[in-house]
Amino acid sequence: MQSFDELLDASVAAHGHLCPGQIVGVRLAMLGCRLIGFEVPCPYHQLKKLIVFIEMDRCTGDAVAHVTGVKLGRRSLKFVDYGIMAATFINLETGRAFRVISTEEARDLAPLYAPQEPDQRSQQLAAYRVMPDSVLFRVQEVEVELSPYDLPGPTRRKVACARCGQVVRDHREVIQDGLALCRPCAGGAYFKAAREIVWDAMNWLPQSQDLTMDSLENDAHLKDRPPRLSLA
Repeated sequence: MQSFDELLDASVAAHGHLCPGQIVGVRLAMLGCRLIGFEVPCPYHQLKKLIVFIEMDRCTGDAVAHVTGVKLGRRSLKFVDYGIMAATFINLETGRAFRVISTEEARDLAPLYAPQEPDQRSQQLAAYRVMPDSVLFRVQEVEVELSPYDLPGPTRRKVACARCGQVVRDHREVIQDGLALCRPCAGGAYFKAAREIVWDAMNWLPQSQDLTMDSLENDAHLKDRPPRLSLA
C-alpha cells in the first residue's frame, strides 16, 4: 500500500505535470478502491477482479488509471464520454460497485482550505490535498450490468461485417435488417468520407531504418489532400 504522496508523485511523472485534476484523480482512485476493498496500486490478483468506468478524458482520468493499474488493453478500463469528473469501481468477485463523483462545491471551498495561497490554481492544489473525502466527493452505490463480452479475458466472439468484411470482436457489431455490421458501416462512426490510400513507404518493416519526417512530408499521395478536422 503506497501513501498518497507516493501515488501522486508517480501519477504526475506518468502524466507529465502536476495539476488539480491529478490530485483529485489520485484521491478519487484511493477512495474507490477502498470502498470495494482493494489496495492501491492494485496487486495483480486484485486487478483481475477490477473494472473501472471513467467518465471524462481529462487529467483526472489519467490519475485514476495510473493509481489503479487498469488499462484498455486489459479490458479493465472502460471509458464513457459523459464529461463528468467521476469514476465507477467494480469488484467482479463481490459484484459491488461504487460511483465516486468530484463535487463542484470543492472548487468553491478551496479558498477556505488554503487561504494562504495567492491564486485559484494554487488554492486548489493545496486544498485538494487536505479536504476530507466527504467535501471532495459524493459516493453512490450503483449496479452495473456487464455481459461476458465486457469482461477481461480472451476474445469471446468474432463476426465479419456483412458489408465490408471487417472482423468485429466482443459482440460490438450492429444488427440492421438482419445483417451484422461494423459500426462504421452501420452509420455510427466518429469519422466520415473514408477512402483507401497508398503511401510511399507502405512496405516499411520494423527492421528497416526509421522513417524521417521529410519522407512523410514528401508523400505525394497525402500531400495534396491534407487531413481536415471539423470542429462543428
